Amino acid sequence: MEDLGAGARKVYPCPPMGTRAFQRGGNGLSGTGELGRWALRKFGCLILALVVLSGCARVAESRLNPFNWFGRGDAEVTVTRVEVIEDPRPLVAEVSGVSIDRVPGGAILRAVGLPPTQGYFAGALVAEAAGPGILSYTFRAVPPDEASRVSTVPSREVVVALFLSDQTLAGVRQIQVVGATNARAVRR
Repeated sequence: MEDLGAGARKVYPCPPMGTRAFQRGGNGLSGTGELGRWALRKFGCLILALVVLSGCARVAESRLNPFNWFGRGDAEVTVTRVEVIEDPRPLVAEVSGVSIDRVPGGAILRAVGLPPTQGYFAGALVAEAAGPGILSYTFRAVPPDEASRVSTVPSREVVVALFLSDQTLAGVRQIQVVGATNARAVRR
């Protein structure tokens, strides 16, 4: 054994086997008092956890459970009558042009309508029932509140467009746009 001098101690790079770093004397398990208290704490925590978890079955049905605050959502709603609301906008007098442009994910259907006077606005293509392989749309626009001039054809034109996805176009051979006096169609 080396003599390190009076009051000097040998420094170990790591604690000796059987001891934990940063503990006060002993290995924490020496003597039955500490082991008994440690086991009693662990056993007490286990019992407490079991008691708390056994109450969960009762809490699931109680008002303390936040999932029960707004009702279950199981209510069944029965609709007895369905009202179909027709579009109040009138048909555009004439459909002067229809085109379809391919874009990624589908196509854009573009239609040009010619109402009888200037001032028509909020034009739209409204889907309507058609035969197999045919998509049919009516061209509708809101008329002006006050009487307006007829003026030139370009000043009266209303242009609308509608995106059609590839799923909508699957199996379609013809797309038609219907106005008050005529209809135009594009075929694939």
